[in-house]
Amino acid sequence: MPIVKIGPKHQVTIPKEVFDRLHLKPGDFLEARAQTGKVVMIPRQFSAKAPAPSLAKKEQQILSQAKQKINRIQADILRSQGLTKEEIEVACKVGLIDKEQAWWWVEEWQKGEREAEKDIREERLYGPFGSVKEFKESIKKR
Repeated sequence: MPIVKIGPKHQVTIPKEVFDRLHLKPGDFLEARAQTGKVVMIPRQFSAKAPAPSLAKKEQQILSQAKQKINRIQADILRSQGLTKEEIEVACKVGLIDKEQAWWWVEEWQKGEREAEKDIREERLYGPFGSVKEFKESIKKR
């Protein structure tokens, strides 16, 4: 797991592997919050104010479900589930999530996030490795 240092102006540099994995780019916004002794940063997309799209009754219900799931993911990723295709479509329509980041909210991706979070909490971490050779040697030892 990469380690970062806090600079004199409270700044941190996001390690390249994390930056790339989350498809971040310079100028993106991150929401930062303290959560159970951790600093959690969540990519956010702001859009210009525009009239809210009108939603059919069914879409309003779907949006409500999507909001609940998003809140659950943010509060307790281990006991959450990803959004359905319908929920993502409506959440994107109203600007709740960015279309370019919709992949992150699908159940398949969230399953991987839950597995990774569980590994982190149970300290099943390997590395970092300075070379491929170090990585291969660590696998032989297990």
